[in-house]
Amino acid sequence: MKDQDNIGRIEQYVIDYVRELRVTNNLLQEDIASILGTTKAFISNAESTNHRAKYNLKHIDKLAQYFNLSPRDFLPEKTLQ
Repeated sequence: MKDQDNIGRIEQYVIDYVRELRVTNNLLQEDIASILGTTKAFISNAESTNHRAKYNLKHIDKLAQYFNLSPRDFLPEKTLQ
């Protein structure tokens, strides 16, 4: 079983949103890693379809603070079920 099989729709939504923020703001994976206090490898794994790391609530809170957003902005308005 591949690691990506463990990623739910909500996790994928957050991963896609963070990647979009990163690209839109011309940031590198290293920059996001620095914001989160983690490694580039973690960010790379989160964005990869082969090895999937997941962002947690602490990550979302740090990113929301950095981008001056609400943590709610990282989640969909409605359920993804």
